[in-house]
Amino acid sequence: MATNIVIDPVTRIEGHLRIEAELGADGKTITKAYSSSTMARGIEVIMQGRDPRDAAHISQRICGVCTVVHGLTAVRAVEDALGVKVPENAELIRNLMIGAQYIHDHVMHFYHLHALDWVDVVSALSADAAATAALAKSNNPDYYANQTLAALTTTFNGVKAKLKNLIDRGQLGLFANGYWGHPDYKLPPAGNLLAVAHYLDALGWAREVVKLHTIFGGKDPHPNLVVGGVPCAVSRNYNNKASEGLGGTSLNKVNMAKVTTLITKMKNFVDQLYVPDTILIAGFYKSQGSYTGWEKRGGTGWNYLCYGEFPENGIRDPNNFLIPQGVLEGNLSIKSLDMEHRDEIKEYVTHSWYKYLGVGNSVGLHPSEGQTNLDYAGRGGPAPGANYKLNRDTGYSWIKSPRWYDKPMEVGPLAHVVMMYAKAKSSPTTEAEKAHKRAKDLVDNIWVSKLGLSINDIDSTLGRIAARTIETSIITDAMSRWHIKLLSNISAGKLATFVTDADVVAQNPSLTGFKWTDTSTWNNGNPLQVGVGFTEAPRGALGHWLSIFGGKIQNYQCIVASQWNAGPRAGTGGVDGAGIPGPYEKSLEGHILAIPTQPLEILRTIHSFDPCIGCAVHVTDPNGEELIKVNISTTLR
Repeated sequence: MATNIVIDPVTRIEGHLRIEAELGADGKTITKAYSSSTMARGIEVIMQGRDPRDAAHISQRICGVCTVVHGLTAVRAVEDALGVKVPENAELIRNLMIGAQYIHDHVMHFYHLHALDWVDVVSALSADAAATAALAKSNNPDYYANQTLAALTTTFNGVKAKLKNLIDRGQLGLFANGYWGHPDYKLPPAGNLLAVAHYLDALGWAREVVKLHTIFGGKDPHPNLVVGGVPCAVSRNYNNKASEGLGGTSLNKVNMAKVTTLITKMKNFVDQLYVPDTILIAGFYKSQGSYTGWEKRGGTGWNYLCYGEFPENGIRDPNNFLIPQGVLEGNLSIKSLDMEHRDEIKEYVTHSWYKYLGVGNSVGLHPSEGQTNLDYAGRGGPAPGANYKLNRDTGYSWIKSPRWYDKPMEVGPLAHVVMMYAKAKSSPTTEAEKAHKRAKDLVDNIWVSKLGLSINDIDSTLGRIAARTIETSIITDAMSRWHIKLLSNISAGKLATFVTDADVVAQNPSLTGFKWTDTSTWNNGNPLQVGVGFTEAPRGALGHWLSIFGGKIQNYQCIVASQWNAGPRAGTGGVDGAGIPGPYEKSLEGHILAIPTQPLEILRTIHSFDPCIGCAVHVTDPNGEELIKVNISTTLR
């Protein structure tokens, strides 16, 4: 009988996730894995009957992290249904907001959520502070340019003292419950201490850079977003103060200077710490001698999908996207993606705690026709208890299984970077093409030259980490360019940040009499309007599909990044006919656990996806009863 390893909950992620893994006859090798989200999402049901303008505000509550991208995806879905293109300034501001979320998210993931899988915090106590100082000077020369070796030695002794104080008091706090001392930790003590110091530096950095969202969106998380543009007009007193009493808005010269400073702060941190730290740590975890490195573990099979992101000429022109739109299947030849084609993207509930009414549970549904019908008991949900086992033959997750032409696809930073690599031209002309070329150059420089690895090995746990770092560097550069363009537009008197009623009619003459403030004017003889909005969230492809009937949302379906990656088996394929595993499940097959009771290897690969299960699931009453009713006024003031 196979040994069963259970991790529940997987921590240092957003939301709740359970992993069950079967070990083979040797008691160490994973032969099959099962990924289960243990909370349900009902946001699609909440959306029904709502004002379409509410979708941006409600959908941001899907997640406590990805608020910007969910809100903008909802906004784009409504704009798509109306056939509206926003002004260039609005597009630039949206790109800056999404870009800031990328940088913030990826740095936080690397230092605070994932680094502890590779950095032995307790080992840092045995580090020689002088050796750490020398390592810091060689690994991060720009970051420590103004500090002497003696001063740095004092700094790292201070970090050691702070850490020792925590451990002596039995209060490891954020560092509690690690598998410290596990034999697969490879960093020397000096490297561990350096990483712990940068962990602390990143905390303060993160608090600062997120202010960009408050300038453009008023607050964070859940900044203000609107259909038709952005809610911040260029200040009437642009060159003076932000005070409302002076007729000003937050989009003024003072705050634009702050944005410049914030982007510089992001770029410096990424270039001086994040990139060199990734190379340093990866160098210890690649294959060496008899050690099988992490470029040989955790791949999903070179199947990648991207919706595309960072438009510079509207969301309906994929050729101008910084992150390209498309699909890769086993090679670098990009296939086109049509998110509205009924046969391409489908969601299955073969092994999920949902039921499809009228069509049966074995078929897949395009999200424009999707259903959200919870059925925990009827679909194999185990009885509550501490030691339950998933019913793997029926349903075992609250996540549905998205598929592209019935095939599982990995989404996220690795998909982004490989897609840019595949798209790169030797002689780029457009800004998007230049970014793709830079992505290829970074892969060739970091992954191939500095780490000495093959491009074929990038489909791996280590490749996922490197790709996240590489795309962060690319996006910080793009943010500088978008901000300069925004400043140039304002200087030239190009001030529009919102599409007026007249603009909408000009863009879509069928909407005669259109008013943003009255959704009953939106249909103009067309009773049903359908739209799809999409982004590339930091964790991957994010799409919202909606239909509007009589000025109200009729149906709403989301497929989020962690659904693509964390979804359970689907269909009747697979080696045993029980379904084809999702990316998480596939990535764990073949892992050899050094100590099965300390499954560090499972956490490393799952964390490399940066799971955000809160995006995929939400809480529900066990009896399906209403928990709370919220009344929202739709009156505009």
